[in-house]
Amino acid sequence: MLLDNGMKCEFYFADYYRGREWEECRLLSRSPDRKQWTPRLCATCPVPAIRLANRCPHMVLRVRIRRRWLFQRRVEVEAYCTLSEQPVAEPMVGCGRCHEHRPGAVGA
Repeated sequence: MLLDNGMKCEFYFADYYRGREWEECRLLSRSPDRKQWTPRLCATCPVPAIRLANRCPHMVLRVRIRRRWLFQRRVEVEAYCTLSEQPVAEPMVGCGRCHEHRPGAVGA
């Protein structure tokens, strides 16, 4: 799906076959927050930008829906690197260790 901000999200799923209207975020499919999800949350979700900036196969994203202020809800992202086995502080950049193991990398 192409989001309002012009980015495409690989985790958005929609099924409109024969009048069926089913939309979901597949990244939230196993989360207890999945019932709070609406397509409107996709407009401010940071996941498509993170995946565009960092396609590391070792980075696992976990998302939650958090309430900010009184009625506003936002998607929060936590990243974990399975190679270095540590949380990733800046998901847009990555942990830094994965770049060392890439073929052709300087110092590899």
